[in-house]
Parts: sequence; structure tokens; C-alpha cells
Amino acid sequence: MVTGASGGVGRATARAFAARGDRVALLARGREGLAAAADDVQRAGGEALVVTVDMADAKAVDDAAQQVVDVFGRIDVWVNNAFAGVFAPFTEITPDEFRRVTEVTYLGCVFGTRAALRHMLPRDRGTIVQVGSALAYRGIPLQSAYCGAKHAIQGFNESLRCELLHERSGVRTTMVQLPAVNTPQFDWVLSRVPGRARPVAPVYQPEVAARAIVHAARHGRRREYWVGGSTVATLLANAVAPGLLERYLARTAFDAQRDAGEHPGQGNLWVPADGPHGRDFGAHGRFDAESVPASPQEWVSRNRGHVGKALTVGAGVLAARKLTRLARR
Repeated sequence: MVTGASGGVGRATARAFAARGDRVALLARGREGLAAAADDVQRAGGEALVVTVDMADAKAVDDAAQQVVDVFGRIDVWVNNAFAGVFAPFTEITPDEFRRVTEVTYLGCVFGTRAALRHMLPRDRGTIVQVGSALAYRGIPLQSAYCGAKHAIQGFNESLRCELLHERSGVRTTMVQLPAVNTPQFDWVLSRVPGRARPVAPVYQPEVAARAIVHAARHGRRREYWVGGSTVATLLANAVAPGLLERYLARTAFDAQRDAGEHPGQGNLWVPADGPHGRDFGAHGRFDAESVPASPQEWVSRNRGHVGKALTVGAGVLAARKLTRLARR
């Protein structure tokens, strides 16, 4: 099950699961995007089930999970990816808008996790993947509601992991921390910033995120995955010198999150972006020309076991050569 599957990272993730021949339940509000996502899944070799749901509605999420179990028989993987956001200084975000971002992004994750556990715990197996962000550790200006929600998911997931470990449960939960990604959200997000909203460079293609999410779903024992060199650099800098990083972001992050031009203004906070417009936004945003299609760091993260073995073998070979030279002296 993939939430937020109608566009962006969720759409790319659904396709990545389908390429493995998986059955994929697609959860989102937007009907046009969901229909197109289902076509993507079927063309990629998977089986699709469309479930229209608002992740901020706990009962609707429970009903969606039951619908999937009724059709597919079980839930093996649940990916919490749905979110909403507002690009604006905190003082320009209304209480209702802040509440809505929190309900969709944070409580949607909580409700999704609860629904997944209801079906996974009796079987004592399954993996829940929380789609996070470097912003789950390092808040930035103009995205206070989104950053707050991602921080909340981080704390919630750590608490849940402790409880599952205490119970020696076979159910796993992990979190994938993403970098800036080229998704349509920057054209449908509610924005009060002059110019057009954009991600802070470097920007990665959504397929990079999707590969990491699918890998995390298959190897859920790891507590966390960092995707992209920029994520690693941000989290390490925040751990070492958070005050210095705050001053740097205060100087640079306002301009780094906007382009010239006029924002489309069709925010999806209250209604699906594709609802009144009748269009499918797809997985990619408008930043294809500058986006990175692969991440060496993400590959190393996914294959760190093989990398570790290779380094161990390499070190052993070097040590053997050195001993051989010493023996010949």
C-alpha cells in the first residue's frame, strides 16, 4: 500500500513496486492521478487497486486498509508518503492551514501505521516505511508546518520501533530520509512566497527516492536510510554545528526556495490538485533539466553489506601483500 500514490514520490514508488510484479494498492484523494497511476502499475507488470481516501480521516484509512485486505488478502508493505504543505513564513500561515498540514502529513502517517498494524500484528509480519526527509532533523524557513510534521513522524517512529522491539514483533518499521526531489508539489503547494516555489538544490529525480523506499521495504530491519549526498551533508552539519547551519539557512534558504515567475496558485491543501483541473501531474515536476537521476550515496546505502565485504576483502588482500613482502625480506 502506497499513500500519496497519485503523484511525485508516491507515483514513482508505485511503479517501482509494480516492476517487481507486486500487487499495489494506490491511496490518495485525486481521482485523475490515481487512475493514471493504476495504468502505470499495470504497464510495469503489477496489479493495481485504486482507493480514494483522505489520510487525515482515521476511519476512512481503516476502511481503505480493510478494502485492500478484502481484495488482496493481506498487507505486506505499507508506505506512508502522503503529505501537504504551505510555503510561507510561519506568521502568514493560518491556524486552520497549519492544522491541515499536520493532520495530513503527521496524523496521516499515524493513522496509516495504526491501520497497517491492525492487519500485520496478527500475522506477526510486515514492513511499514515512513517516508521522511532531511527536514525531519533540520527545519528550514518557509516550511514550518511541513518540518514540524516530519519531526513528529521521526519521534513517533522511534517510539514505535522501541515498542515493537520490546514485544519481539516480526513487524518492522523503518524511515527513509529524502533530499529535495523533482516532484509536482512545488506547483500545487499553497504558497505565499514571491515567485514560484522550488526545492533547494541539488534536486534528485523521484526514481532515486523510489528505489530507496522499495529497498527499505525489503530490508526493514534497518532503522533509517539516508538518500542523497545533500541529506548526509545536512544531517551531519546539523549534528556538528546546528547554530552555524541555522545562520547559513537564514541567509540563503529564502531565495533558494523560489524561482522567477508567478506561482500557479492552485494549492492542494483542501482539495486534490487534479480535482478541479482534470489533469494528471505525474511523478516529475518542472526540474528535469537540473535533476540528478542517480545517487552514489543512495547506492552505497542500499548495498552497504556488499560494500563492507568488498572493503574487508580489499583490506585483507593489502594486508596479505604486505606480509608477503615482509616475509621476503
